[in-house]
Amino acid sequence: MNGVRAPVAAGSFYPARAAELADVVDRLLVEAEPPAVPGELRALVVPHAGYVYSGAVAAAAFALLPAGAPGLRVAVVAPSHFVPLIGAAVTGAAAWRTPLGEVPVDDGLRAKALEAGAVVDDRPHSADHALEVQLPFLQRRAAADLRVLPVAVGHGGADVVATLAADALVVVSTDLSHYHDDVTARLVDRRTTDRVLDLDAEAIQDLDACGAAALRALLRHARAAGWTCTLLDLRTSADATGDVSRVVGYGAFALTQ
Repeated sequence: MNGVRAPVAAGSFYPARAAELADVVDRLLVEAEPPAVPGELRALVVPHAGYVYSGAVAAAAFALLPAGAPGLRVAVVAPSHFVPLIGAAVTGAAAWRTPLGEVPVDDGLRAKALEAGAVVDDRPHSADHALEVQLPFLQRRAAADLRVLPVAVGHGGADVVATLAADALVVVSTDLSHYHDDVTARLVDRRTTDRVLDLDAEAIQDLDACGAAALRALLRHARAAGWTCTLLDLRTSADATGDVSRVVGYGAFALTQ
């Protein structure tokens, strides 16, 4: 495994200049007011739109991590927006870079994912933002020894997610409903939220979340493991833009044991 995956979302989904990016992420984290969650944090569910739209919702999840968290190993799990995918694909890169620097890929987690049925394939990762946009939050929250494993998940990737959950914090990157009017979106997302809180994976439909396969995989494992889910924040893009005609839904959740 070698090479560094260069950022593709810098300058569009989040600031391209390191100082500005650090300021934006730090401000979002300081302003976040997540509720208290019971037990040990095992997984987060976060949105992956541009920071101006969903950054505050994502920050509500990442703010649960203690500042300077040492030894953090994170499996970041997301859909493949541009490349059809069955199962799970892990990156072959040695590190992923953002304007804040390089984040090493965890070789141990990659090996476990491969044993569970994942393949090494960088095509789903090459142009996708869904994993990348989570890294600056982790970089600003964790210690310098942060290690990650980017994983793209399609239908059939549940075993990989369950395997990684035993050794890492799992971050599932997904937005909720897409392109309804705001009233409809909030109704649809509230229904989805209730299903997530109930850990009812089979009730999550593909149109409920763009990362539905990854979300279902996490919820199946969470129910089997006896975890608890807490809602941290729930909004739509209308909260950021004021446009209620065609919105995207964003939710943040914490899963604890």
